[in-house]
Amino acid sequence: MTGNPSIRSVLYFLAASITFCLTATKASCQVSSEVDSVRGGTQGRSPSVKAWELRQYDLEDLFKDVFKKKRKEKPGKQGRGIDIVPNIASTPSIGQQIGIKAVAGRVLGTDPNTYLSVAASSASITTKNIIYFYLYHNIFTNGNKWNLTGIIAAGKAVVPDYGFGIGSNSQGALANQELTDPGRQAYGLKGQLFTLREKIYKEISPNLFLGAGLSLDIRRNFKNVGAVGQLTPYDVYNEQHGFGGVNYTSDGALLDVQYTTRDNQNRAYKGIYFDAGLRSNERWLGSTKHANLLTYDFRKYISLSQLNPEHVLAIWVWGAYVIGGDLPYLDLPGTQKDPSLRSGRGYTVGYFKGTQYNDMEMEYRFPITKNKFISGVAFLNMQTANDDSGTKIFQVFQPGGGAGLRVLFNKANRTNLCLDYAYGKFGQKGFFLGLNEAF
Repeated sequence: MTGNPSIRSVLYFLAASITFCLTATKASCQVSSEVDSVRGGTQGRSPSVKAWELRQYDLEDLFKDVFKKKRKEKPGKQGRGIDIVPNIASTPSIGQQIGIKAVAGRVLGTDPNTYLSVAASSASITTKNIIYFYLYHNIFTNGNKWNLTGIIAAGKAVVPDYGFGIGSNSQGALANQELTDPGRQAYGLKGQLFTLREKIYKEISPNLFLGAGLSLDIRRNFKNVGAVGQLTPYDVYNEQHGFGGVNYTSDGALLDVQYTTRDNQNRAYKGIYFDAGLRSNERWLGSTKHANLLTYDFRKYISLSQLNPEHVLAIWVWGAYVIGGDLPYLDLPGTQKDPSLRSGRGYTVGYFKGTQYNDMEMEYRFPITKNKFISGVAFLNMQTANDDSGTKIFQVFQPGGGAGLRVLFNKANRTNLCLDYAYGKFGQKGFFLGLNEAF
């Protein structure tokens, strides 16, 4: 395989990103010293609600006011059942999407330091005959002794494909020029996707976890759509890296270390989240080919106001690097290939990809109405990847960005209804509606 990553440059970049995020605006990170809303509580009211949170107004309050219903609180428990909203999106690659999303959150256990456990699910269909379902969970047992996180996903999809790399000018052989596709011509790949992933973390010291697990990713009956007799990036990559046929499997063992001080898993006002992992796809597990993948996920949340902690500067750095072997084309790191499928807003899934990929994002979150019912966000992202024509990671960057509105859906577990419109280069843009922040 050409273009193996420089481990030294990756580590230097990661260290620089973490140092910057840890030291940025330290004085502005100070927030109320009251107990975090995902941990213990105060006497005389539900532990999920702080004094300043009592002034907030969410959709359940609106329902109560409109229909004159009384809120039913269960003291001592955070979360109020399951939040359900339509799953609506519109992009050129998937067409018009309609479906349903659900999010639930609750503290499991009596230890006041226990983190909020969350689960989410979605089912959708698009006008381009894309059908997708997933069920995700992130569960903390009492006192955070164990953390279980995983996802089950299945889909019938026409996957948009815009080539390998970051959209830079290609050089060399005709095949490599077709692979990198600097003009970002749209291709389609049709098939079925199945994913089963589960990781179990053990807390070894406060906020620090070690984890291990398995990930099974199955791709079946994938073929080009509308490109009969035409050389495509998918065909070139498969020939160069020894993949044949239409069926691929990436079955891998996972090893992770995680550190988190976020005050909420749905929408953090303060804290840090860091996860570094190694995935090893092995033939003896059923993988089509051997491959090793290094990933890291770093997030920093800075509250800019004591009085209104919803004023937040959020920073996210996510990267993935093939450090040995070969990954199937559809499993290469790239846009929206992070675990939450939210990176690189403004571009469709897999728009940029390579054996080395990095996404850096910054978002400013701010309340609009005094009761915090309506909030806003503005965000920017920069993606970079390598290609097989000489472009190295961190050499070429592609920007994206946009803005959105937030409607407070459930103030007890900080669930937001999110409406985002994002732009990228090459005519990429789209509207998305969902629950919870991108990161």
